[in-house]
Amino acid sequence: MNIDMDNVINIDSNLSVARFAPCSADLKKAAEQGFMSIVNFRTSEEKQEVQPGEEQRLAERAGLTYLHHPVSAETLDDVTVDIFRHRLAKLPTPVLLHCASGKRAGAMALMARAVEDGLTGEEAIALGQKYGLDLSEEKIGAFVKSYADRNA
Repeated sequence: MNIDMDNVINIDSNLSVARFAPCSADLKKAAEQGFMSIVNFRTSEEKQEVQPGEEQRLAERAGLTYLHHPVSAETLDDVTVDIFRHRLAKLPTPVLLHCASGKRAGAMALMARAVEDGLTGEEAIALGQKYGLDLSEEKIGAFVKSYADRNA
């Protein structure tokens, strides 16, 4: 999906990653530009202008299906990713994924694509780099690589 919101990475026609936490206007704009769902990976403990419950209300008012799937570096494990992939498969597409900076959202998108497309860890990281999402030096990038290798 080709959208004009600043700092959005289009991984494929169904998955895009926002490098920011969207406000009410961004949610409305996403819906206007054809997104059907939004996934928020921020935890409730994170400092944020719009709490997950309020974001859900705003997203649904804009016509988006909303999923809150909190992820932190400390809680990221195979089960968390597997549950996300299962839930993602049920969402109307295209889907806009977000956290605070796009790293967690990007990592989750890359792991979903890796399993779907049979990508190795190196290929998943390279896919992210192709779209300007370089996780190669990030702790979460190491997890993306190992998860993809275990599930490819």
